[in-house]
Amino acid sequence: MAPGTVQLHIFSWNMKLAKYVKDGQPEKAMQLFQQMQQEGMSPDTFTFVQVINACAGLGALENGRLVHDQLIQSGCESNIFLGNSLVDMYAKCGSIEDAWRVFNKMPSRDVVTWTAMILGHCGSMEDAWRVFNKMPSRNVVTWTAMISGHVNCGQGQKALELFRQMQQEGVRPDSVTFVGVLNACASVVALEEGKCVHQQIVECGWDSDVFVANSLIDMYAKCGSMEDAWSVFNKMPSRDVVTWTTILGGCAMHGHGKEALKHFEQMREEGVQPNDITFICLLSACSHSGLVDEGMHCYASMVTDYMISAKLEHYTCMVDLLGRAGRLQEAKNMVMAVPCKPHVAAWMALLGACRIRGNVEMAERVAKRILEMEPNNAAVYVLLSNIYAAAGNRLLCENVERRRKENGVKKQQGRTWIEVNNEVHTFVVGDQDHPQMTEIHAELQRLSGLMHDAGYMPCTKFVLHDVEEEEQVLHLCHHSEKLAIAFGLINTAPGTPLRIRKNLRVCEDCHTSIKFISKIVGRAIMVRDANRFHHFEDGVCSCMDYW
Repeated sequence: MAPGTVQLHIFSWNMKLAKYVKDGQPEKAMQLFQQMQQEGMSPDTFTFVQVINACAGLGALENGRLVHDQLIQSGCESNIFLGNSLVDMYAKCGSIEDAWRVFNKMPSRDVVTWTAMILGHCGSMEDAWRVFNKMPSRNVVTWTAMISGHVNCGQGQKALELFRQMQQEGVRPDSVTFVGVLNACASVVALEEGKCVHQQIVECGWDSDVFVANSLIDMYAKCGSMEDAWSVFNKMPSRDVVTWTTILGGCAMHGHGKEALKHFEQMREEGVQPNDITFICLLSACSHSGLVDEGMHCYASMVTDYMISAKLEHYTCMVDLLGRAGRLQEAKNMVMAVPCKPHVAAWMALLGACRIRGNVEMAERVAKRILEMEPNNAAVYVLLSNIYAAAGNRLLCENVERRRKENGVKKQQGRTWIEVNNEVHTFVVGDQDHPQMTEIHAELQRLSGLMHDAGYMPCTKFVLHDVEEEEQVLHLCHHSEKLAIAFGLINTAPGTPLRIRKNLRVCEDCHTSIKFISKIVGRAIMVRDANRFHHFEDGVCSCMDYW
């Protein structure tokens, strides 16, 4: 074969490889590479770049190492593109040591090299910062990687600070940056900041991008403003399955089950094919609204009409749906039908239903099963302790707490976020560090007196019984959501709605207290807990105490 023909032939192979990698089909790229070698074609630098990228897409570390060895043996000229691909591949495959070895041997590096290293360290932001601070220059991709890394690590406030710093340094955000920042706003319920970001998105012309618009819907829904979410949704010139699924997820979070069902029908009428995540959102919406028959119909339709096999998340939603409605035996049968093991999430949903329905006997058996699978699951101890406490069994409640401590299992600390004047403030249970804590406690004491006069009775049944009743009530007053609400009340104008987010399920006493507070102060208070949104207004919660 003439040299020109060989070059033309390798060019054709490379174009096919590049297309498979670009289209997200790394398996086909690897198969093509094997076929290419079987036919005696010698890969060039471009070939190796594509194959290394395919290994990165697959997370195939050993294959990546073999390709790296082959690259060295072939004598292909090493360049910055190959080096960047290798660093990226090793980082994405979880071998940061190999990534550093390649990085340190590279004769020259560019911003892509450094960014790949940052992305590889995003599981540990401390390490990512060390790389970031050493960079000679930074571009939008680098900044976006740091912003997204902080969001993924649950550090939404830090991500927002980085976004402001990025803009101060004159770096213009792109669509991926905006998606990361919107996710940060959603994570800490920073609605006002989210609206400012939305304005920037419009000014930059990214509001017509479906990817960005979907993130806007998600942000508004998670920040408690379904009105704004619907506004974005209704203005979109085109919608994909992610758009519909996101708005259905918002309906689920806010307990709008019937609205979710109505829009699911509209989605089907418009010819958009639902996927497995769509049905998770739909089933969740039915569960939070007590729509048992409708939920069961949706589940059956998913399997028979759309041929979507039920996953653990679908089973968990169904367990939650049946359990909340008091159909515990049917819920248990659903857990037993889950094909994948282990399935802790489904068992946890059943344990939560036992707590709601006060079924101590079933709760004990379920808790035992979960602890066999996950001995350090703190939520099991907390739920079982609450179930015993609600049943008035002080001894068993204390035994569970003692076992938890003996096994070294730590409970997750309650944490609440509130945005005031475009700044997010964080509170933890028993917080004493906030600079306005004296005023916060004074406001809580004022509210306590007004609530007592209005008929409020503290719910101490879930508080540990090894302290006096007065201490139990004091403990309830120091819950993070109450601190955040008091802070919001003394720092915002009368009538201003308050929006807070809590990392755990809101407790029964706080739920009752916030109903009283909303009526006393004449304010709407929105609480997003680990399960759903609660909209409190004039002494009533949108969940109608079904949560």
